[in-house]
Amino acid sequence: MAISFVRIDDRMIHGLITVRWGKEYPCDGIIAVNDKAANNAILAEAYKAASDKKTFVWTLDHFNQVRDKVLSSETKYFLITKNPQDMKTILVDMNFKPGDIKTIIVGPGNDREGAIKLGDNQSFTQSEGDAFEAIEKNGYNVEFALLPDQRLGDWNKFKSRFGY
Repeated sequence: MAISFVRIDDRMIHGLITVRWGKEYPCDGIIAVNDKAANNAILAEAYKAASDKKTFVWTLDHFNQVRDKVLSSETKYFLITKNPQDMKTILVDMNFKPGDIKTIIVGPGNDREGAIKLGDNQSFTQSEGDAFEAIEKNGYNVEFALLPDQRLGDWNKFKSRFGY
């Protein structure tokens, strides 16, 4: 299987991703998908330096171009986006199927104006909630967890706070 773990994390790549989540879901590499990071050489290099794994930072368009290569790879990758809208683009709009993975893990979301706080360091806007709803309607379980042992619950627990 080419994709071993799928996550939405506003920090994308950091130590907790490779160390803690890597124990739960072994991987050989990381694919981070975010247009802004991929188009900024300094940002892309910083993300690559945050892990000792083979790391790629791609635009949504590039990911769509190489998606079949990713799926047929012998390498086990984490697939990470910075925000729920990018993950919705991949899973719903592009109809990308990450192997047998049915749970999308949502990590940190910064507190900001207009965001609904679900738990410590997990706040999301209405448009992010709309993306979670679309992802769930496309057959995935959306689970909020900063760490494997710090799980807040799934989208069904919080969706009413976003009008669903």
